[in-house]
Amino acid sequence: MSGTVPVRTGGRIPAQPGPRDTRETAGEARQMATRTADVPTEAGGHEAKAVGSVAEGTQGTQGTDGPGTGPAVAAGSVIPGAGPARPGERATVRLRDTGPDEPPRYAPEWLELREPADAAARSHDLLDPLRIRLANLPGKAGLVIHDLGCGTGSMGRWLASRLDGAQHWVLHDRDPYLLHFAAVASPRSAADGSRVSVETRRGDVARLTADGLAGASLVTASALLDVLTREELETLADACTGAGCPALLTLSVAGRVELSPSDPMDAEITEAFNAHQRRDGLLGPDAVDAACEAFSERGATVRVNPSPWRLGPGEAELTAQWLRGWVGAAVEERPELAARAERYLHDRLAACEAGDLHVTVHHSDLLAMSRPTGGAS
Repeated sequence: MSGTVPVRTGGRIPAQPGPRDTRETAGEARQMATRTADVPTEAGGHEAKAVGSVAEGTQGTQGTDGPGTGPAVAAGSVIPGAGPARPGERATVRLRDTGPDEPPRYAPEWLELREPADAAARSHDLLDPLRIRLANLPGKAGLVIHDLGCGTGSMGRWLASRLDGAQHWVLHDRDPYLLHFAAVASPRSAADGSRVSVETRRGDVARLTADGLAGASLVTASALLDVLTREELETLADACTGAGCPALLTLSVAGRVELSPSDPMDAEITEAFNAHQRRDGLLGPDAVDAACEAFSERGATVRVNPSPWRLGPGEAELTAQWLRGWVGAAVEERPELAARAERYLHDRLAACEAGDLHVTVHHSDLLAMSRPTGGAS
């Protein structure tokens, strides 16, 4: 297939190039990318948005040591790319307002940090019905899997080794820099040792059509649904059901967070964060219900399973980053929380560092089995 990228490594994201190497790396990725108009894309934002956005410019929460001067909520304290790059900007999977040379918004370091938690959270129970469907596909050419908003390719590294048969992954993202990481760190073999190949594409989820998914065996995505509008979700459902291919859409935020030990401010931060997730018409924590409705109306059979992050002392670095982004987004939504949120964050980070904090961030995985076309069973 044209655009196929030789698999050079597998299983781990390479180190991020330094500033002097970034332009060269992005240029290489652009040369690798298969440019098409009717494909979805993302700068890894689907993976970052699921756990919160950094409230850059929330001056009331900046500091260094203790209450009143505690750990910063602002962007300087968070891995670059763990949330929106500019104050008030939402993560987006669209190219409508961006140019082809816009710098990457999400850093590979953030996506790599969260990848183990994502892998542990995804629902294995949805794989059995998916395997049955894929095993009954006509022909022997192997699977063609489209990964929407692939970021650094974590979905492929999780799923390819759990499916039998030759696989060709089509990786979609708006950021050529992240596409480069996804391509070079893609898996080399399927569960039964069959070959896995990969190609990269850039495009726009708002223009995704059934024709753009022609020949697809499966559509996958991670933490994508909650950063879509209802219109964009319906476009996605139209494309998948029109192409007759199943969709495995994992790690959508459920709007619920549990922290232990609890704090009286937990619910207030959660409420403000959920409101932030719904900005600009985004579905946020309403995404899974909306997706169930959209796919079901189009004749698909939909299954939903929980896929929570369970973060303890072993995930302290991820928990600390998530806390900063979660609280930061809440403060961006409700600036009047800033002073109390600063103290709250300071205490939470201290408990995290001491190994005393456990967090459950609830997500949902969705499998939509569209009615097959072309004689598939």
